[in-house]
Amino acid sequence: MLLQIGTAWNSRAIGLAPTVRFPGRRVPVIMASGGEPSSAVPPSPHGMKLLFVEMGTGYDQHGQNITTAAMRACKNAISSNSIPAFRTGALPGVSYQQMKLKLKLGVPHSVQHELDLEQVKSVFPYGEIVDIDVVDGGLICSSGVALEAMGDKNDDCYIVNAAIYIGY
Repeated sequence: MLLQIGTAWNSRAIGLAPTVRFPGRRVPVIMASGGEPSSAVPPSPHGMKLLFVEMGTGYDQHGQNITTAAMRACKNAISSNSIPAFRTGALPGVSYQQMKLKLKLGVPHSVQHELDLEQVKSVFPYGEIVDIDVVDGGLICSSGVALEAMGDKNDDCYIVNAAIYIGY
């Protein structure tokens, strides 16, 4: 799915609110006064206040293990972020134990049944995982080589995309 976001300067120049374009439809972006995107915390599923959305990609090019690819995607999503607000009191009354996580994993349909969600959950050192949504996505492609010594059954490379929603 192609997602296009209208640029604010172009939208203002012709007097239209910025929009997000999904295939076949346009959805207006909520704007605060002054023409800037709203900083209000959007409504979120599972009764959590959404703070961050982190995205990552993981792959397993030897061994054809979709769980390994999914764990790497989740690690990639969270590995370059620090969330001190949960520890420093910037969010009064909220601690790491109250952190909630929602995972959305794009996994090739043909191997979704091989995905071990308990192993994927082990990537997260704290927080409650309130939902994991596995959707058709990712990719199976050729790695260009099959190495028996590395556990390869063939030359397939499994790729998984992850979106991690973090809130409280």
